[in-house]
Amino acid sequence: MTRLGYGEEMRRWRVAGYREFDRLINASQSTSTLITAGSKAEGLTCFLESDHDFLFLLKNVICLKAGINLYSIPGDLQVYRMDTHVYPGHCILLLERQTSRCERMLHNALCDNGNGDVLLSLLLDEFSSEIAYTDQLEVVQHKCVGPSLPVTHGGIWHADQVLVLRCLCPSVLHRWAARPRHWPSPVIVQKVVTLGAILTPVGFKGSEFKHMELRINFNSGEVQLVSNLNDTQSKVYT
Repeated sequence: MTRLGYGEEMRRWRVAGYREFDRLINASQSTSTLITAGSKAEGLTCFLESDHDFLFLLKNVICLKAGINLYSIPGDLQVYRMDTHVYPGHCILLLERQTSRCERMLHNALCDNGNGDVLLSLLLDEFSSEIAYTDQLEVVQHKCVGPSLPVTHGGIWHADQVLVLRCLCPSVLHRWAARPRHWPSPVIVQKVVTLGAILTPVGFKGSEFKHMELRINFNSGEVQLVSNLNDTQSKVYT
C-alpha cells in the first residue's frame, strides 16, 4: 500500500496540500470559511480518487447549548440557542441574538413557531438556492443527499458541499472525554474537546420536524483522531 501512495509520508503530504488549497480559497472569502473534510482532510485519498468533501462554515454565527452565558459571546456574532428536546444527536435552533449583518440565507430561513420564538427552518433549501451554479455551464448541480449538495465540475471533479454552523456544546464532549479508554492519549483527547462541534442542516429520518432539525457533528475531532493513527492503523482504516 505504501507503493500505491497510502504510506504515512504521502498521507502527510496530502493533508498539507489540501490545507494549502483551503488557505488559498479562504483568502478571498469574507463571510464563510471553506474546510476540506472526510478522506481528503485525513490524507487518505488523492485529488480525483473520490468526492471532495467541503464544509462551508459561516463566520458570524454561533450556536449555544443550554447553560452557556450569552454575554460571554462577542457582540458581532449572531447567536442561536440549541433546543435538544428532539431526536438524539439533533437540535432545533432558536434565534437568541441577531446582528445587523445577517447572512441572506439565514434571514430567509427564519420563521415564527407560533409561540413567540424565531427559529431556523428549511436552511438546506436556502443554502441550495444561494450557491446555485445556473450561470456555469461546466458545473452540474445534483440533488441533495443528506446535508450535502453534490456538484460535478467539468465532468471529472466531484464535490460534496455542506453548510455548517459553529456549535458550543462542551458538556457532550466532556462526557466523551471522561469515558475509560486505552487510545488515544489524554493529550489527544483534550485536543479533540477543544476543537468543538458543528451543526449540519439535516433532520432525523422520519421526524415530523426534520425540516427544522440540525445534526450535531464532531468533524474536526474525527480528523484529529485519524491523524493520530500509526501507519498500519491508517492503512487498515483506508
